[in-house]
Amino acid sequence: MERTETGVRQESVGRPSLGGERDDQTAQRLASEGFLRFIGVKKSYDRRTLVVKGFDLDVAKGEFITLLGPSGSGKTTVLMLLAGFESVTGGDILIGGAPITRTAPNKRNIGIVFQNYALFPHMTVAENLAYPLKARKVGRSTIKTRVEEYLSLVELGEFGNRHPSQLSGGQRQRVALARALIFEPSLVLMDEPLGALDKKLREQMQFEITRLHQRLGFTVIYVTHDQTEALTMSDRIAVFNDGVVQQCATPDELYEQPGNAFVADFIGENNMVPGTVAALEDRTVRVSISGDQHVETALADAKDVGAPCIVSVRPEKIFLEANGSSHDNEIKARFIVRHYVGDFIRYYFELEDGTEITVKLLNDLTAPKFQEGEYARLQWQRSDCFSFRKM
Repeated sequence: MERTETGVRQESVGRPSLGGERDDQTAQRLASEGFLRFIGVKKSYDRRTLVVKGFDLDVAKGEFITLLGPSGSGKTTVLMLLAGFESVTGGDILIGGAPITRTAPNKRNIGIVFQNYALFPHMTVAENLAYPLKARKVGRSTIKTRVEEYLSLVELGEFGNRHPSQLSGGQRQRVALARALIFEPSLVLMDEPLGALDKKLREQMQFEITRLHQRLGFTVIYVTHDQTEALTMSDRIAVFNDGVVQQCATPDELYEQPGNAFVADFIGENNMVPGTVAALEDRTVRVSISGDQHVETALADAKDVGAPCIVSVRPEKIFLEANGSSHDNEIKARFIVRHYVGDFIRYYFELEDGTEITVKLLNDLTAPKFQEGEYARLQWQRSDCFSFRKM
């Protein structure tokens, strides 16, 4: 390494830098801030109503982030802003520290996988894969090698001469995935990529995408409304509602420690029992519910004594008639019906005010049976439930 006349250091490989100490600080700052950054991003189509309201998110290089939410929540709009198919109303998007909001879509080095595959029907599989490389003026021999490599990677080595119409839905989605990856983009966007597949194929492709992500280490922004898909595949999930991220966290944190009533209700299955905050002590909330009964919950965002709240507890966290075991909460509820689902059984109970509570138990010899109208004792731990402000 030596200093040039301009004062800029030159590495032995010929790559310039701005000085060792400053480079280290810059690298550390960018690493801490994220490879991909959304800073106060807003979007309005009519200049009056915001469909995305101040979106902030830092994404590390190689991370798999899922944008999850109901239809119209803003998740797909964020993806389109990142791809460059929609213009940003406010805020900024940075990749590798450089703003891209004024960069043309074809200059952003982003791979995209759509739900409808978007393959060229008149081209063979191999020609579809070669297309993004030809557009980037990659040499013919390199294209041939790369196409063979990526066909093998998605386990379609013998299908290069077929046309998309000769493939199954799962095979076409593999081709679309390979085409999005073959030019080694800095970022891969996936917009409901498995929405057109049946349940079995969806599960196979979930595994396939996860396998490729772990092997190649590309950064993913994935949009879906399928909770199971998000929980199975993601490093982190950003839950959207009405243009706002309600919570962004790892799958287990979202499921076990939802940040508010919307997340608790949207992620997985949950009992949402109305009540009133009766008392607060340390990190514990005492809540009065139907029939003059009380339960204790972990503290969430319901903190005002006397205010209405929602107690959330997941069906698999509740025990029935658990004699001899120690649980923080026990309530009485009337049995309505039991549904056999195969590997587990759902029990439906009702409180005095008509609030329904679902209990989910494994289907084994210990699964209890009740008569309709019979009262049962429902028990669970304080740490397995939360009190949220009423939505």
